[in-house]
Amino acid sequence: MSVAVQPSQKRTSFKRLAFNVACILICTVMLAPLLMSLSASLKSPSEANLVPPTYLPSVYSLANYAKVFNYQVGLVTYVWNSLAAAGLSIAMCLMLSVPAGYGLARYNFRFKEAWFLFLVATMMLPFQALLIPLYLMFAKIGLANSHIGLALVHTVIQLPFSIYIMRNSFEGVPKEIEDASYVDGCRSFTSLRRVMLPLVMPGVVTVALFAFINSWNEFLAALIFLNNEKAFTVPILLVSVRTGIQGAVDWGALQAGVMLSVVPCIAIYLLLQRYYVSGLLSGAVK
Repeated sequence: MSVAVQPSQKRTSFKRLAFNVACILICTVMLAPLLMSLSASLKSPSEANLVPPTYLPSVYSLANYAKVFNYQVGLVTYVWNSLAAAGLSIAMCLMLSVPAGYGLARYNFRFKEAWFLFLVATMMLPFQALLIPLYLMFAKIGLANSHIGLALVHTVIQLPFSIYIMRNSFEGVPKEIEDASYVDGCRSFTSLRRVMLPLVMPGVVTVALFAFINSWNEFLAALIFLNNEKAFTVPILLVSVRTGIQGAVDWGALQAGVMLSVVPCIAIYLLLQRYYVSGLLSGAVK
């Protein structure tokens, strides 16, 4: 005995199939550049520069990765420099954005909304316009050519967005929870540290992730503020390692550097994915 399929079930099946096909297409488009970079990085240096290019390597080679690892002072030094700048940037962003977001969300004072709009409006200012004044100021106080100075620049770039995320994250927590902590004897700082921070941890993780990715990938400020080869970061390495014979672009080494540079970003995103997605939602919906 056959069972007739209802029209609503057919529509549901078709929608599910269309959704799955769309997801596969989007993933393919997103992954295609990475797969092509991986393929180019595994070619021999001569094959990577062929015109027209080949899509798959005829002979797999790790020569491009060896060049990147041993380039100038070594890949480990560049990675350590990038991690140092990114770590300092994350710490400073959190130290400033968490109390600022908490104050803007919980305290009432004159012109609060105007101050918040002023902070958010600074995101529209191109940070490239600030680099020369910042460099002249940092050179006078001894912060030029240092990872602390570079991390400060990255913090300036990222801080308005971080405050925006943290303010909306704190506003998403019911006021009654904080009032209950006051009844139990907590003061403002204790309530923030023991009660509020665990509740807005997705927002904290989101701020940390954005600060890391911004600092890890930033090139222009690192190029301007750092002039010591031993202090260079990974983006500067990628620009330097691409230079081949007689000024030609060494595509194999460049793609190998690209593949190595995206590994930390992908790893951190996968480890903190659930906090990242939840943090975006808590920071965007009140």
